[in-house]
Amino acid sequence: MFIKSGTFLGSCEDFKTTKVALIGVPMDFTVSFRPGARSGPGRIREVSEVLEEYSPLRNRELSEVPFSDLGDLDLPWGNVEKSLGIIEKAANFCLKERKKPFFLGGEHLITWPIVKSIYKEYKDLKVIQFDAHADLREDYLGEKFSHATVMRQICNVIGPENVYQLGIRSGTKEEFAYGNEYTNFYPHKLLEVIEEVAESCAGYPVYLTIDIDVFDPAYAPGTGTPEPGGHTSREVIGALSCLKDLTLVGCDIVEVAPAHDTGDITSILAAKMVREILLTFF
Repeated sequence: MFIKSGTFLGSCEDFKTTKVALIGVPMDFTVSFRPGARSGPGRIREVSEVLEEYSPLRNRELSEVPFSDLGDLDLPWGNVEKSLGIIEKAANFCLKERKKPFFLGGEHLITWPIVKSIYKEYKDLKVIQFDAHADLREDYLGEKFSHATVMRQICNVIGPENVYQLGIRSGTKEEFAYGNEYTNFYPHKLLEVIEEVAESCAGYPVYLTIDIDVFDPAYAPGTGTPEPGGHTSREVIGALSCLKDLTLVGCDIVEVAPAHDTGDITSILAAKMVREILLTFF
């Protein structure tokens, strides 16, 4: 199921002793503008070496949070349906082994089978989304499963009232109408509402999905669909601090496209987000 393609900074070889499983998903089959997110997991691992294992913000280092980098999933090229099945099996494997799954995309559609798997075990699951795009379309160009429909699919399973969408600044009129009526929808907002979200999700199992385009393109140009008017790296990392007491049962970082990056700044930012999430929640 897994193909080794390097390891993330500080990862542990002994899978049995770890708390978290880091898994890459090299898939960008449904992207709508610029492909390349398939290379995200590998490059995030490579550039992680530029970081320190110690986080001054958390006053912790990665040796305090045993995690294993299992490598990338071996996906059938271009086959969306089979790939989604493999991703779900990987999430099932993590839950069976009592490991917290941490996925690196890849496109945002990968979140759908992961959440579907986790929801089987946690029926009161909450999903927090940091993203520039609402991803609430019923279909995109006739396709039900797309990176533009992923949150709508998740809403259909766990209920839109359990979905929290922050940083949104792009979508159709219909998507914004759906979000405003049914989900916990916070367009153009992050730090202003993060404590409210933390309070609402306290005591529940939480899945966190971060699309790298929640950051302004000045901080993360290496993504498939950059959207101006976004958040700074300090703001997003600060938002994680406000969520630190939540019970995170899984997470992902998606849509890093190294081919469109400048000086690896997006990949390095994603790697730092991996470190900060590991040290904040686990």
